[in-house]
Amino acid sequence: MPELPEVETVRRELTAWLPGRTIRRAARVEAPPGPKYRDLERASGQAIQSVVRRGKFILLGLSGGDELVVHLGMTGQIHRLRPSSHLRAHLDLDEGDLYFRDIRRFGRFLVVPAGLYDVLPTLKHLGPEPLDPDDFTLERFSARLAGRRTAIKAAIMSQRPVAGVGNIYTDESLWQAAIDPRAKAGRLGPKRLDRLRGAIVEILRRSVAVGGTTLRDYLTVAGERGAFVTQLRVYGREGEACPRCSRPIRRIVVAQRGTWYCPGCQRR
Repeated sequence: MPELPEVETVRRELTAWLPGRTIRRAARVEAPPGPKYRDLERASGQAIQSVVRRGKFILLGLSGGDELVVHLGMTGQIHRLRPSSHLRAHLDLDEGDLYFRDIRRFGRFLVVPAGLYDVLPTLKHLGPEPLDPDDFTLERFSARLAGRRTAIKAAIMSQRPVAGVGNIYTDESLWQAAIDPRAKAGRLGPKRLDRLRGAIVEILRRSVAVGGTTLRDYLTVAGERGAFVTQLRVYGREGEACPRCSRPIRRIVVAQRGTWYCPGCQRR
């Protein structure tokens, strides 16, 4: 599933050409009525004023006081040329087109009044932005984890202690910080939390720099694959030697998600 680096890569590409464009017509295509494409047609006639990212969401600010909320889900892709299959939404712009392709239909492409996210509880309750040093501070990170008895991996993936970090980057960050993914979130001391916070920021920035991680479906708007897959240290590497201590990487299940870690150097 696309996480923050992949979504940030897409946002940067969209920022280069969308602001100032007018949506002549917004329409769902091969997408049944429902909340995932709620009020999309309302974007018709509005100009795109801004393209911002919040966690794993892309928010297009519209001239009529609305926002077009885009979530790539598991397999969502944004194209400038019409794809041959699995097309779910289309923006006919005054200069060019934007197409949303989504094989597994978990993505979202809907319009809401700007800043009103009641129909999107995950977006409404997102934690601090990890790439904003004034937002993602040790104090805020610690406060959002205080007293939590869940595994640290589950806590991070809830999106409330920090926004946009999913399965891949949680595993990579916990490995870099030498923390067992099953460690109780509320029992990690300030030094370990600060180490984890720094690992999250560093890994996300490194991934953004190379266009994110492509394991299967993710592509940039330009149709390119994310290159960070070559830098993964534990994710998907069961049985391989840990780059730090040489013990074999193990795969377990935490919070119902496949989890890769090193039993030799990641401590509870």
